[in-house]
Amino acid sequence: MKVDFGDTAEDYATFRAGFPRDLFERLVAMGVGRSGQRLLDLGTGTGSLARGFASRGCVVTGLDPSEPLLHQARRLADREGVTVDFVTGRAEDTAMPHGSFDVVTAGQCWHWFDREAAAAECRRVLASAGSLAICHFDWIPLAGNVVAATEALILSHNPDWGFGGGTGMYPAWASDVAGAGFEGIETFSFDIDVPYSHEAWRGRIRASAGIAASLPADAVSAFDAELARLLQRDFPSEPLAVPHRVWALVCRVPADPPTS
Repeated sequence: MKVDFGDTAEDYATFRAGFPRDLFERLVAMGVGRSGQRLLDLGTGTGSLARGFASRGCVVTGLDPSEPLLHQARRLADREGVTVDFVTGRAEDTAMPHGSFDVVTAGQCWHWFDREAAAAECRRVLASAGSLAICHFDWIPLAGNVVAATEALILSHNPDWGFGGGTGMYPAWASDVAGAGFEGIETFSFDIDVPYSHEAWRGRIRASAGIAASLPADAVSAFDAELARLLQRDFPSEPLAVPHRVWALVCRVPADPPTS
């Protein structure tokens, strides 16, 4: 399945819920994203993590291969009054100088990378004792809930979509970073409900890999109309309380030995 989130950049910027405040607070308590830190956000998309850390005083570079997504990221940063240097590039080969960042983050994107190459690149661009934080914010399908019904509908329109039935947990990624030489690996997660109107949930789903990022426009329209009918029939109350799970992995580059 070929996926291009640039094809759905406007919906992505409008309807995808950004990472919640609690995530930033927990990361800052772990030394990630403190004011003054030089931070590189890989796969930045519309800049949810990048803008959040910039608002907390970090010096942020947001990197993504999609110029349409970066256009939306710049627009949102301007609206919020935060400064982020958004640049086009790939996580596996950032073209950033060796050891030039205190923190690297990756939000909702690690699964799209060549993970071994991306982990090695993170290690290269981080300074001594620098931190890497990989974060996800996923809807959670439960029996009978709107997420499960929506996922079933996505699969009926796009059988190649392979991201349904997730738990929002990614233990295998600890091996990715350990293999690149990171240490002090920690993970945490917490659950929250995100309110969505019917219109916003439809926009959120259009902005997913299985719909507007991979289907032609006529197929997207057909799906969207059927989702509208499903919501009105089976989940008429608004706002929808959509369960989500926040998951994060934090690890560090070994500190350089002291010089004599």
